[in-house]
Amino acid sequence: MREIVERLIAIEREENLRKKQDYISAYNTGEKVHQKQLAFHKCQKKNRWVFGGNRSGKTECGAVETVYMARGIHPYRPNKNGVFGWVVSLSQQVQRDVAQAKILHYLKRSWIKEITMLSGKKDSPEYGVIDQIQVKNVFGGISVIGFKSCDQGREKFQGSSLDFVWFDEEPPKDIYDECRMRVLDKRGDIFGTMTPLKGLTFIHDEIYLNSFNSPEVWYEFMEWGDNPYLNSEEIDLLTKTLSKDQLESRRYGKFKSNSGLVYPEFEENVHVLKNPFQIPSDWQDTLSIDPGLNNPLSAHWYAVDYDGNVYVVAEHFEAGKDVFYHAQKIKEISDLLCWKRDKFGRINAIIDSAANQKTLASTKSVTELFCECGINVNPKVNKDMFSGIQRVKQYLHGDGTRPKLYIFPNCVNLIRELKTYRWANGDNPKKEDDHALDELRYYLMTKPDNSPLKKQKTAVQKDKEKLIKKIMNERKK
Repeated sequence: MREIVERLIAIEREENLRKKQDYISAYNTGEKVHQKQLAFHKCQKKNRWVFGGNRSGKTECGAVETVYMARGIHPYRPNKNGVFGWVVSLSQQVQRDVAQAKILHYLKRSWIKEITMLSGKKDSPEYGVIDQIQVKNVFGGISVIGFKSCDQGREKFQGSSLDFVWFDEEPPKDIYDECRMRVLDKRGDIFGTMTPLKGLTFIHDEIYLNSFNSPEVWYEFMEWGDNPYLNSEEIDLLTKTLSKDQLESRRYGKFKSNSGLVYPEFEENVHVLKNPFQIPSDWQDTLSIDPGLNNPLSAHWYAVDYDGNVYVVAEHFEAGKDVFYHAQKIKEISDLLCWKRDKFGRINAIIDSAANQKTLASTKSVTELFCECGINVNPKVNKDMFSGIQRVKQYLHGDGTRPKLYIFPNCVNLIRELKTYRWANGDNPKKEDDHALDELRYYLMTKPDNSPLKKQKTAVQKDKEKLIKKIMNERKK
């Protein structure tokens, strides 16, 4: 009975909201909640993107975010007494049919002060192309939502100072760059919602790979299964109508290229820990180093828990420096991590056997120079590339339900290489941007049976065992 009453109340609430056309208040407040939409709105970064398949709910994010900002009712961000922002579509027709329609859906007519049309009548804006909407802000000011289309060309995007830009689908790079300049002086926001159908474009590099290591970049993938309003039978029906390649972009919103990834098993939202933690001292294993002077030197700190799960907890990645510089950096990071040292105060590591070669600047090898600097490197590593790749795949896959390899988010170069490492042809991977992956292989190849570290005994346990032995010996007498 109680369940029936609750259902009736929910239906009545929904009917009242629809009568008032207050769809923004009903957004993600019912029994079904789109968690990834909420994650987008809650994110405080200034350059946010949703890569999603068709009908995954991505466009809804951009429209609601725009109305939130214009009305001054954003539930997760500081609000302003009036903002000026642009909604950028690929063409005016796409603007009218998609982004414009979504915004009008969430924007009550009583909230609109004025509409300027490029074509059509402002009394029926949904049938024409809008230039600007003046929105009544709850703090008393007026916000302006301007509409732009990429087919106008970059020159039409000059001059204005903006609080935000929403890209509905991927823009040309010159327009994206111009819009970033528009939000610069107000420290405004860029957000985009798109299905990546153009391959490995600049958005793939600058946002997905975060090639500039910007702390303000954030993205999320959305697929049909994330949308609680899609029927499972409908999802199955749609899935059967698309090829495997089409599903990658149309359902999952994934970037695709003509050559395959070496590690398609890698999923950033699975393998990269969002909330890193202090590694217990008895999990600490060793460092792995791929030496480089002109090329980047890559070093990572590896830990293993009692179930054999491997954690990559820190990274040093830098080019153009000598061994003494790298050794100092490794020591500094190790100190911050409270990383264990041997009885001589040295930090243990494995290193590419190429480090045994003499450098042009020294009569000593890289291995010898590291050892003199207090980094005890062992150059005996298994460098078989294909066996190493298979070992990495095993750890990424785990038991099929959980992986055996986890990476802390500060290891940005390792994450980037995992996302970009590709086959040059059917037999060999491209030999570029693989320094971190090389030393990941070296490390995982030291774990042939995927076994965990043996738990180290505490001082109390050792004393207890000595006492037990002493008692047993006395009894024998």
